[in-house]
Amino acid sequence: MAPLTSAQLKAVAFKDGDVPQVHEGSIEARDPKPEGSGSTFPPVSVPACQTLRDVIDGRGSHARVFQTFDWKDDIWPGGSTLASYEDGRAEQRFADLRQSLANCRTYEGEGWVGKFTATVAPAPAPSFGDEAVSYTETIPMGAERGGDRNETFVVVRSGNTIVSFSALNVGGTASFPTDLITKQVERLRAAQ
Repeated sequence: MAPLTSAQLKAVAFKDGDVPQVHEGSIEARDPKPEGSGSTFPPVSVPACQTLRDVIDGRGSHARVFQTFDWKDDIWPGGSTLASYEDGRAEQRFADLRQSLANCRTYEGEGWVGKFTATVAPAPAPSFGDEAVSYTETIPMGAERGGDRNETFVVVRSGNTIVSFSALNVGGTASFPTDLITKQVERLRAAQ
């Protein structure tokens, strides 16, 4: 079976009106920027952690699209990445993800706000799709910036696709709505 194209991924991604919890016009599915355009950051300090980041970003996939969820009741956004793979490749990338999650605890990296140190903590695996994992990533920011930056990830494989969901909070915790994860995974399964 041929992997889903970018257009097919966009067709199953959420549209305005599908998610009443977000501001209108905030969830348009978009393609990644072309290679070489925009800012790039060096790989993080631990190879297993870089693999983790690569899988949740859909790097190495056949096609991928991104969505940002600008929640009405939260200043911190959520996000998702939908990625499609050739036959058997999604299972392999998910195995890479599991292996990386078992070996990635702390890493140093560089981002939009400069250098950072992140701590990764696996969470209980949720029951979505063919297989799923969950983890949190914490970056100390200091009391003057509101506390630690906490991001929770849920990553789900459904057939030849992998979708990652993230929820962000500073000084608290966050979780991506499970009903939206279920709907998105069902749409991916139906499209294959």
